[in-house]
Formats: sequence, C-alpha cells, structure tokens
Amino acid sequence: MSIMGAAVSGMNADTTWLASISQNIANANTTGYKNNETSFEALVDQTSSASYDAAGVSTNTMSLNTMQGIVVGGQSSVTDLAVQGNGYFVVSNSSGDTFLTRDGSFVPDASGNLVNSDGYFLMGYNIQNGPATISANSYAGMSIVNVDSASEKATPSTAGTFSANLPTTSTSGPFSTSLTAYDNLGNAQNLTLQWTYSSANTWQLQVLPPGSTTPIATATLNFDPTTGKLSNITGATGTNVSTSGTNNTTLNFPVPNGQSLALDLSGMTQLGSGGGGSSGYTVNTANVNGNGPSSVTGVTIGTDGTLSFQFTNGQTVAGYQIPLATVPSPDSMTSVSGNAYQPNFASGQVKIGTAGQAGFGSIQSSSLESSTVDLATELTAMINAQSAYQANSKSFQTGATLLDVLNNLKP
Repeated sequence: MSIMGAAVSGMNADTTWLASISQNIANANTTGYKNNETSFEALVDQTSSASYDAAGVSTNTMSLNTMQGIVVGGQSSVTDLAVQGNGYFVVSNSSGDTFLTRDGSFVPDASGNLVNSDGYFLMGYNIQNGPATISANSYAGMSIVNVDSASEKATPSTAGTFSANLPTTSTSGPFSTSLTAYDNLGNAQNLTLQWTYSSANTWQLQVLPPGSTTPIATATLNFDPTTGKLSNITGATGTNVSTSGTNNTTLNFPVPNGQSLALDLSGMTQLGSGGGGSSGYTVNTANVNGNGPSSVTGVTIGTDGTLSFQFTNGQTVAGYQIPLATVPSPDSMTSVSGNAYQPNFASGQVKIGTAGQAGFGSIQSSSLESSTVDLATELTAMINAQSAYQANSKSFQTGATLLDVLNNLKP
C-alpha cells in the first residue's frame, strides 16, 4: 500500500533529519564548524491524471558553509587564525591532498609545520626570497607554512649618515670617531673616521679599517666660509672609492669583507669651538644600517595573511603569504572528515586570492571562529523531528491495520 511506503520514507527522512541535528549538536564547540540543514522534497508516483499514488519524501542535507561564526579573539597563540568574511584556509593532509577549511587552530608540530586540530597543514607561499606569484585558480606554488624555516640572518651595511661639527681653526686635533659597520657575514667592522685640519675651511678625512693605520679611503671636505656648512667633497681616493649625492656630499667606500658603504656627510659643519666642548668637535649623528647574526624570537601574522619572522635585533622579515580560497557555491562543496571541504563540479572552480582584497575577508591572528550551531534552534528542531517520526510511524501502523482488514475479507 502507498500509505505504508510513504510512511516508511517519512521515517527514513526524519531519521536523516535527526542525524543532522545530532551532528550539529555534537559539533557545537568545534572550531569553524558550519551546521548542516536537512531539506525535504515530496515524491509523487502519478501514473495518470486520474490516479494518485503517494511515493513519500526525499531529503537533502547541506552544510551551510557561507554562514559566519563569531570570531573570538584573545587566544594565547598568534597562529590561531580566524577568517572574518569570505574565504577559507588552504590546507593539505599527510598525503598531500588539498582541502579548504575554516578551522584555524594551527600550532607548530615537531618540525615547525603549522597544523590544525584536525591534522591538516596550513598552506601558503614562501616569500623569504621575494614576492610570490599567486595563481588565481590553482594551488600551484604553495607549500606548508613552517615557522622554523627562518635561519639566523646577517645584513651587510650599505648606507649610513654621519654628521659632526669641526672647529674653524687648527689649534687642536686630529679628531677620531669609531663607526661600526657589518660585513657580508655579519661581523662588526669598527671603522675609524679621522679628521685632520688642512687649511682654511678645508678638512682631510681618512677612513681607517680595524687595527690598521692604512686608510681605505681619503677625501677632502670643503666648507662654506659664510654658513659653515659642507659645500662638497673632493679628492676622494682609494680602491672603489667615489663621491655621490647632492654636491658630492656622500662618500662611497668598501667595508672590509663587505659591501660598498654610502656614507652621507651632508650634515657636517665647521663652526666655532663653543657648544660641544673646548675643542669644538662634536658628533651629532652616527647611523649605519646592517646587523650581525640574529635569531628568530617569534612570528606575527597580519590581516592580509603576511606571516613575518621577528628577530632578536628587532628586525621583522616577511616569511610567508597565507592566501584565502573560495568557490562560486560554497554550500555545494563536499564535506570530508576533519571539518574540511573539497571543491567539486557543483561548487565550481576554486579561486585563490589575498586576504582583504577582491572580496576576500581578513585574517585575524590570535583568534578562532566559533561553530555556527545554535543549541536552542537544534533542540527545537529535534522535538519537531521526533514528533514527525512518531506521526509517520502512526501512518505506517494505520496502513498495516488496513492491510490486515483486507487480508481478513477472504472467508
């Protein structure tokens, strides 16, 4: 009898509904979980316009992936990540298969790879050696984000600024100042700047390497007799020594075992001896870039997904670009174990982009996205599903009773 078939399909449908409700309740505290929704569709076996045969109901359960969960900040780890807005993290499993997820509970494993609580590795672009080329529709160029991949770094000196006041007479001197620069290996090279009075409004500069009296560069500084400011630098001598900048006020010379250092001397002056001591020689500015070897102390992650390494010397260097991905129909993606999704034909092709751009949401560090499950709603739905199941069972029981009556009509 069709009444019994329809009732059986109804009980099966309600069982599916209850199963999705149970799944939602079980994952009420799962990071980034999107609740399932079961929809019903009537089935009718209508062979002709004059007849009707109830075929029951079918169900379709869909994960509501476009819903935004509450982003809870203040997490203890900076690698706890949440997406505020559109997009998913790109992750991979131990076999290298790629998926999408909103579960950003990432922590470093024993090798420094960022892995979430479901065992998926965070994927990104390594930009330690330069900007990444992002493919808009594929995962090409991505690798597992590793927070231990930054080794100690040393930056050789290439530029600096030095300014001092020299006296207007030769009654004292020469004057010397030590200036620290760094070579290619991060070793400190303590250079000596030695100033010797030459003639009126003219001073001779020698740049001495560590432990030597043989200069690596010499030059003549000429001062304006009216203002006392440096007019220009002339007579620069030495291997690979030159002048540049406005009025040739920058002296270029090689750092031992390092790079060419462009030392800006435009702030030099020749004024009276009052001010910085009886000699009249006063150092005002002494800055040189570069640094010695420095180790990583931690990482920061910006809202655009840039993961940067922080070094002990205070330097911050970009290491990875964490992208976001989406598809035209997120609710149609295939759900897989571990709170992840896989794009398919129905969801459309994946689109890769930078957080905060082109419709993608932002990435929040030290934050996690809560489940979208509302327990009050789910418990109410459970009561409705249970009532519907009981009603369908009554229909089945009625159909069984009618069938018994038919069977008993035969004497």
